This record gives sequence, structure tokens and C-alpha cells, in this order.
Amino acid sequence: MAYGTPTTPADIEAYYTRIRHGRPPTPELLAELTGRYLEIGGTSPLAARTAAQVAALAAALERRVPGGFDVRFGSKYEPPLIEDVAPGFAADGVDTVIGLVLAPHSSSMSTDQYMSRARASLGEAVRFVEIGAWWDAPGFLAIIAQRVNDALASIDAQRRDSTEVIFSAHSLPQKILESGDTYPEQLRASAEGAAALAGLSHFDVAWQSAGRTADPWIGPDILEVLRTKRAQGWTDVVSCPIGFVSDHLEVLFDIDIQAQEVAHEIGLHLVRTTSLNDDPAFVEVLADLVGSRA
Repeated sequence: MAYGTPTTPADIEAYYTRIRHGRPPTPELLAELTGRYLEIGGTSPLAARTAAQVAALAAALERRVPGGFDVRFGSKYEPPLIEDVAPGFAADGVDTVIGLVLAPHSSSMSTDQYMSRARASLGEAVRFVEIGAWWDAPGFLAIIAQRVNDALASIDAQRRDSTEVIFSAHSLPQKILESGDTYPEQLRASAEGAAALAGLSHFDVAWQSAGRTADPWIGPDILEVLRTKRAQGWTDVVSCPIGFVSDHLEVLFDIDIQAQEVAHEIGLHLVRTTSLNDDPAFVEVLADLVGSRA
């Protein structure tokens, strides 16, 4: 399961309306979001990237257990929707379904919602096995650490001592913390694990892509953090959006355009780690994860 993205610019309004729980966006909000998609080429590559991940995972599982897995994709906000895909399992006689969200950290307002929608749509005849937070899945943080070191290698060796690595994930409303949601702790723990494997002596965490609502969202925002780092004397930053597993709007616009604009404005050199997408090593991590729950 994954978030989903509009397929064409004409689909943006309907997509935005679903995200807003049936409330159409104002013309101003629609224009702003449409403008962001136009900045990255008109549409996000997320649909294609997710399709490639799903196909690669299906192939990896088929190699391990021929005929043993039936991999299907359901999206939260764009067809094929979770509610439309899930009932097909029961109709086809499947008695056990393993749920995997393509996001390494879990939260009551993110991955838990995918799971509840899938569970309700599957019906009582199907046993549903939920894979929760998987940032600590064997091999995952090692892949992240390698990408961090690859990005660091692109920075002049004489400036490494003034280079900071910032791990980030999608912000969520602060109200999730009232129920003891561990989402922030998961980001910190995954950053610490990746930093240790990468041999980093200093790093930080930040949040990004907060929604446009009246409620406060978890911070500090990465744009604020960049300004703080520059004021503290850092010359270079490696951005590692560890909470995202593929190229899409929150990476290609929020980091590659918006954060780069701030970095340029304040005289900070910013490089980003490459996205996981359907990297074979990452797919094998997911296959191990699914196989461990079968």
C-alpha cells in the first residue's frame, strides 16, 4: 500500500478533494499544488516508481516461493484504492493477506489508517497480518547509510568537518503525540542507526512537508533547520529523506526545489541522498520482511 498520486494534471483536484476528506480545495490551494506538480514536470513519478517496486517485490517473492505469493497494490488516495483492491482477495479464495505500507515509520495518522482500511475491506473471512514500522528491518539502515556516504563523497574533503547530515520524514499534526504515538521516536532511532552505520560523528533530524491546516505540526521544519545550521557555521548539508522510499513530490519539490532555494539563499551547499525506488537491495529487504510474516 502507498499514498498515491494524481496520474495527470487533470486528476489533481479530485485527488486533493479525497485528501481533504471530500472537501474540494479552494482555488488558491489547488493552484498552489498544481504549481508544485508543474515545477517537477506536471506529474509525480510516484505512480511509476511504486508500480516498479510492486513488480520487483512480486518477482523477488516468486523466485523464493514459486506460486506462493499474490502481490496486489492498493492506494490510499488514488485508484486503485485499497477499498477496491482488498475485497478481491476473499473473492479469489485467499485466506491470509499480509499488509505492507511503503513507508518505514508507522503512525496512528499514517500507516495505521492504511491498515484499518485494508482490514475493514478484507472482511472477517480473511486473516490479516499487519507489518508495522519496518525501519529496523535487517539491511534497511545499511542501504540508507551507503547512500549517505555516497552523498558525502560528492562534497569536497576539506569541507567534510563542516558538513551536517539531516535525516527527515513527513511531518504529522502534533495531536498524535497526545496518544503516545512513537512516530518521532522512530525517526530519531532510524537516524541514529543509519548514522552509526555510516560512521557519522554528527547528524540531526528534521521534519518536512507539513500540511496546510490550522493545527500545529511536528517540527522543526527542515527549512528552519537549514537556516539554523548555516548560522551555526555549517557549510554543507546532506539531506536524507529517510521517511520516503521513492522519488515523488515531497522529495523532488520539497527538497530538490524548495530546500535548495533556501540553501542557495543562505549560502549553504545542499546535496540529497538518492531515493531507494526499486533498487534490488531494497526490494530484497522488503521480500525478507514479507517472507518473515508468511
